[in-house]
Amino acid sequence: MKTSALVRFRPRTLFVLSLTSAVSACGFMWPFLINAKSVSVASIFFWAASAFAIALVIVEISNDSLDAKSIALLGVLTAAVAALRPLGAGAVGIEPMWFLLILSARVFGSSFGFILGLTSILTSALLTGGIGPWLGYQLFAAGWIGLFAGWLPKKIRRKPEIFMLVLYAIAASLIFGLLMDLQFWPWALGLETQLSYIPNGDIATNLNRFIVFHFATSMAWDIPRAILTSTLIILSAPAILGALRRTKFRAAFVTPIEFVDSKNAAIERAKELKAL
Repeated sequence: MKTSALVRFRPRTLFVLSLTSAVSACGFMWPFLINAKSVSVASIFFWAASAFAIALVIVEISNDSLDAKSIALLGVLTAAVAALRPLGAGAVGIEPMWFLLILSARVFGSSFGFILGLTSILTSALLTGGIGPWLGYQLFAAGWIGLFAGWLPKKIRRKPEIFMLVLYAIAASLIFGLLMDLQFWPWALGLETQLSYIPNGDIATNLNRFIVFHFATSMAWDIPRAILTSTLIILSAPAILGALRRTKFRAAFVTPIEFVDSKNAAIERAKELKAL
């Protein structure tokens, strides 16, 4: 019996995911693409992309891409990640949820990581009352972090794997801060400062102002987030990765039953257990 990825998007679902990601990316970049009079239109498109993403999760759960065990595991990890998020209360970027999202996506794959990112942020927002214009941005930022964590090379193990995950955690923390600044910057400073967003301004001027604004504020948020996430990965990754891999192997998620020679099956099982 061979284990497989926990969730695999079908070609049609993958197309919808790519389309919604492209639309949401435009939502992040709206200050450089459209004028201020079109902000409401940009918001509509971004919320539409978020709705498509949530619908995508529902479709994946309702069809045979996820079996009962996979859904149960998704629920448990969603609750765990959502419960970790408020512990830091967002103070100076201290959000301990990211290390578990990255480790889970590492074991169960990019598709599972994307869904876990969406469901975790949505659950956390519902629990803490954090529903607002920023939620759509957070959904996709977390989903992308899980998606790309699942794409990291699978053959790397032990200390090189931990080192790779630490580097990814640092990059993901910094990129998350960059994405959140993109949705916050146009409203943060008003229109009177040297770093304010200029409605109908040219792309080069607004881009320069945003870069200065981001690096002037990121030191207090993104770096603590990167330090905390990478530290938690260093301390917990060996134990958590081992536990998650044993769970995946023993539960045999979405794995069809195959009749094989018992001797060869025993040899293959011993090899897989040794690799965990």
